[in-house]
Amino acid sequence: MTGTFRFNMARLKLLFFGTPGISVPFLEALAKEHDVLAVVTRPDKPAGRGLVLTPPPVKAAAERLGLPVHQPAGSPSELAPALKALGADAAVVVAYGKILKPDLLAATRLGFVNVHFALLPKYRGAAPMQWALINGEAKSGVTLFWLDEGMDTGAVQAVRETPVGPEEDAAGLAGRLTGMGVELLLENLRSFDAGVRREPQQGEPSLAPRLTRADARVRWEMPAREIHNRVRGLRGGPTAYFTCKGKEVNILRTSLAGDSNGGIAGRIIAARDGVLVECSAGKLWLHEVQPQGKKPLPAADFLNGLRLKAGDRLPD
Repeated sequence: MTGTFRFNMARLKLLFFGTPGISVPFLEALAKEHDVLAVVTRPDKPAGRGLVLTPPPVKAAAERLGLPVHQPAGSPSELAPALKALGADAAVVVAYGKILKPDLLAATRLGFVNVHFALLPKYRGAAPMQWALINGEAKSGVTLFWLDEGMDTGAVQAVRETPVGPEEDAAGLAGRLTGMGVELLLENLRSFDAGVRREPQQGEPSLAPRLTRADARVRWEMPAREIHNRVRGLRGGPTAYFTCKGKEVNILRTSLAGDSNGGIAGRIIAARDGVLVECSAGKLWLHEVQPQGKKPLPAADFLNGLRLKAGDRLPD
């Protein structure tokens, strides 16, 4: 459905769906301006070395705010009758982590608006912000859209774009997009009395699937820019890594050393204030790494521990 639909609303009755820490600022902001009738989040999970059952950040925030919490162990659809009976105007979804089916999406008067940390229809999926960085996009943003049966295919309520710096990583971009997203969401909820927008997505879609440890593997045969983008895109996990003498070494911080045709992939050019490595195209500075089972350390110290020097190749 396309167009603008008018409702006379000020303070809305809302449902909230979310799970990780990035969802919490949205819940806190909504609780100040609107009536959050229920919060739906994922079940508690074992965490830490002791595998202590730990609530998701959204549950902790909801309890602190005195809001009712639901944690369905199975399909969220089991909550559909109870949530529909609450008579909510709309639901807000921020990184809930599960597909919501049509029976649940019909539980509110207006529908479910989702906060997506990327531009749509590009980067549909579980890790849109990270894939945008991995692919070296010069801009990103936040999209508010109405959930439907597809994967991030629903009609758009609003979009806000922002340039992405060449050194910006996932942690920094997540912070900026969260702030932008909260502002955009509140602005749109305030204007629902002036109209609810439902504009079809325009452009070529692409997928941004959930990241795995395999996606984080770096090989020196890759171009330096591709490795650098992967490191900054995966700063929030799973961390980019290379293998050295059969062990994984996480790459925490890098910078580019100019474009070139490259040379011998993995050859060490210099080891001062970091480690300069040749790639298939270009050269890359490694500034900080973390060997498996150890603490982060300067890359030059890691190199010294392996008794490697300029001219040697990083062993794989």
